[in-house]
Amino acid sequence: MAPCRSFLQGWALRQRRFLVAGLALLLVLLAEPALAAESSSPPAGSEAAQVTAGSFRLAQVRILGVPAINVASPAVRGSGAGPDAAERARVIEGNLELLYLPQQPCTPGERIGELLLERASIGASEAVCDPDHLGLQGAPAALRVVVERQAGGLIQLAADVPGRATPFPLLTVTAADAQLNGMTADRLAEHWRGRLERRLRRARGIHATASIDGRMRVSSLVGAGLAGLLILAVWLWRRIQRQLPGLHRHRLEPPGRFAATRFHLVQSLSRLLLVLVLVLGVTIGAVVLLAWPGQVAPAIDVLLQPLVVLFKALLLVALAALLRGVVGLLLSQWATNVFVPLALQARREQRYRSLLRVLRRLVDLGCLLLLGAWTVMGIPVLRDLSSNALLASGAVLGALALVFQGLLRDFVAGLVLLFDDRYAIGDTVEIGGRIGEVIDVGVLSTELRCPDQRVVVVPNSGCEQSVNHTKLRSGAEVSVLLPNTADLPRALETITAELAAFAAEPAWKPLLLEPPRLLGVEAMTAEGLRVSALVITEAGRQGETRRELLARLVERLRIASVKVHRQGMGALPGVLPSPPANPATD
Repeated sequence: MAPCRSFLQGWALRQRRFLVAGLALLLVLLAEPALAAESSSPPAGSEAAQVTAGSFRLAQVRILGVPAINVASPAVRGSGAGPDAAERARVIEGNLELLYLPQQPCTPGERIGELLLERASIGASEAVCDPDHLGLQGAPAALRVVVERQAGGLIQLAADVPGRATPFPLLTVTAADAQLNGMTADRLAEHWRGRLERRLRRARGIHATASIDGRMRVSSLVGAGLAGLLILAVWLWRRIQRQLPGLHRHRLEPPGRFAATRFHLVQSLSRLLLVLVLVLGVTIGAVVLLAWPGQVAPAIDVLLQPLVVLFKALLLVALAALLRGVVGLLLSQWATNVFVPLALQARREQRYRSLLRVLRRLVDLGCLLLLGAWTVMGIPVLRDLSSNALLASGAVLGALALVFQGLLRDFVAGLVLLFDDRYAIGDTVEIGGRIGEVIDVGVLSTELRCPDQRVVVVPNSGCEQSVNHTKLRSGAEVSVLLPNTADLPRALETITAELAAFAAEPAWKPLLLEPPRLLGVEAMTAEGLRVSALVITEAGRQGETRRELLARLVERLRIASVKVHRQGMGALPGVLPSPPANPATD
């Protein structure tokens, strides 16, 4: 017990040294401006998301999925007020898309029908199903954005496209826009004019047929190369996985040092290849998205999402390591408390192993669930769910709780068993008629090692009634079966003398919590008289003590010429009897 206590105290001192460093590291990692910005800003490429900033409501206008300008509307709107910011953004984005995104106003059948009518000279003089039937498409350099002043003093931005008699209206600069940006309406209109003209020309160039064909060729080559690397990585990973069992066997053979190092290196390489496979798969998806016009922002999000998830995972790994260290430190302080009586100190050290293992598993499970929830909430579609969707998800969780109520019952029962100290790792217990040594206490089940070395897994909910044979102390009943014709007073005197001699034996006295007691004649049967004695030992030492005492009693009775039946032994209920070391004959 003393070496274990000194080990716990030394481990606690080492944990204190790293605790401050771990806290500092966690504070640094918690400063996550990128993720904070991600959670506070609306997702790119979604419907015009509206946020409130002081006296204004803001919404982003996007071109090719990338924000171009911010439009505003008053947060407090009176009667006769115009549309809010989100509605304005949707209308403006629709106007801008007409300038660079080819529209398909007709179905394939309608286009074929119009083509047949035009060839038969029956239809109209212009093709209504032409993607450029409004005359807004054209060369990038031919597009110009102009500033127009309307009646009433309103300033409007419009697109001047060759072939149209009047410019195409895009948006109106409102007083809320000018107040929010801190400019006059004229300066803001000129600022937006230059930005929209550059972005629209760039969008026209991206949607050009030659540009699309070039990106398709490049993305096909890059995708093919990445697919080849992906296939190679998968092949190497499968080859390494087939070699790991053999390397694991060689690691256990002497001398085994080089084999163990090689095994760990190959195992680390296998994990790196698995991560590489995942990264390559995500990269291929991003390359495919980049080939399509208007998918730049989603492609960048796809590329950044694994990095964000990796950063979250590293942060939670650091948090889990810190929490595991804190749990270990607190448990070591609890286990090495000098004010605990010596009779309970050994039990605390035994419970320390069980509590440490289970609480660390709970920390890992909690951090894993937190990572899953954090990752799911980072998905734009799920992050913007309405209250009705959240209520529906709560109903789904309730239904899942009903389906997996058995697992929840085992989980709660495991916590109750652990903190109620019904048993710990190393105890010999009897659960549901099975007797064995507790080798693991999990959050859902308990593992027992039976005397025949079988491992029995018992659900924690089935451990409500358990018998602990080694909690704090252990006991065993030693029974000797005497013939009915035996000299009972002489036999009892001989047994009492041997019990006193055994209690004074230096090799066995430290294991006895109190001297063995003679219980007397327990029963009279057809086979003979059953005489029993009770021995109380330290936790877990009852078996060897009972066997040694029984062997000495049999030998002492034989010397005293008192006959003993061969089956003259017994034990407490739940403790498997073992044959005596020197069985006496009739």
